[in-house]
Amino acid sequence: MAETTGPIDRIVTSGTFRLDGGEWEVDNNVWIVGNEQTAIVIDAAHDAEEIARALGDRELMAVVCTHAHNDHINAAAELADLAEAPILLNPDDAELWSMVYPDREPDAPLLHGEWIQAGDVELEVLHTPGHSPGAVCLHAPGLGTVFTGDTLFQGGPGATGRSFSDYPTIVSSIRTHLLPLDPETVVLTGHGDSTTIGAEAAHLQERIDGGS
Repeated sequence: MAETTGPIDRIVTSGTFRLDGGEWEVDNNVWIVGNEQTAIVIDAAHDAEEIARALGDRELMAVVCTHAHNDHINAAAELADLAEAPILLNPDDAELWSMVYPDREPDAPLLHGEWIQAGDVELEVLHTPGHSPGAVCLHAPGLGTVFTGDTLFQGGPGATGRSFSDYPTIVSSIRTHLLPLDPETVVLTGHGDSTTIGAEAAHLQERIDGGS
């Protein structure tokens, strides 16, 4: 399934999330951001060929990983090779990455405060650990949008019940880097429906009081 809204395309792909010996069937949001000539892909999940079809004739500038859980990166290498594009990942997720790609490393680091160009769109990298050590969000102020991967969803923080995750850390990341954004900022997530910063800020304390 593909949807287009201005400079942002959404594709939903399906597959299996694996961690700690468990498996779960999941639907992932894959985001294509750019213009008619060039674009980046945020979280190449499950189906490189479907993502490549959605890109069409656009030049892929980078495959950007919000974190390295397998369901967010398992099409990254194939897509990058098809398009001769680099893979970008925060280095704190190197151990998770190596579980999927033991013989390959990402091409460049995603570091807090740096900017990525995607067509006419500029995105700021926000390091938001908690769901994983190297989780990042990508804030596009010109679009009033933030891509949060699995850090923030409609309804609260991402899951922290498995290895490499920590609930107080994800709450701190959200408070420090996401809640200060404009309340009308649209939150485009790694799974499920979008929300806004304002909507999630209103419910965050309730979630915190209830625990992870």
